[in-house]
Amino acid sequence: MSDKPLDGRRVLVLVSNYGVEQDELLVPTRRLQEDGADVTIAAVTSDPVQTLVGDRDPGEAVKPTTTLEALDPGAHELLLIPGGTINADQLRLESKALETIRAFAESGRPIAAICHGPWALVEADVLRGKTLTSYPSVRTDARNAGAKSWVDEAVVSDSANGYTLITSRTPKDLDDFLGAVRQSLAGSGERPADG
Repeated sequence: MSDKPLDGRRVLVLVSNYGVEQDELLVPTRRLQEDGADVTIAAVTSDPVQTLVGDRDPGEAVKPTTTLEALDPGAHELLLIPGGTINADQLRLESKALETIRAFAESGRPIAAICHGPWALVEADVLRGKTLTSYPSVRTDARNAGAKSWVDEAVVSDSANGYTLITSRTPKDLDDFLGAVRQSLAGSGERPADG
């Protein structure tokens, strides 16, 4: 038996194939895997995911685990949406990504989003009554989507309206963000069935 704190926990990461902020994808993915979590990266296509650094400089290319169309969202315990302006904007246009976000919220499973990632939550209409943070330019969109409030804090965890939402502002907040994600996963009860 493994002594890793997140052994067997399943995390789903939603991304577009271009424009995800490198550290907001790679740091959580690698650290959660080091803690024993099974991390699935679902992209729009099976092509490599080209990350960016600071929304402009090419970063590392990452092979996705699956595509949005082939995805089984029910097999995962937590949904993670990294930022990157281009990534978040493209995800808002993907119906399968929006369906997945809604499925997590409706089933009471946690969603974690950082930086511009909450833009996809705006489009999925799952922010009503929530307190959250994000990159500052998303603040008005979140409020217009029914969020209770937007705060300027490193990490915000809100369990209102049936599911836990974990949000952070920028890559500088990754340690706090991952602490809240780990806590949510470690404290989650039932694990999904193999599927």
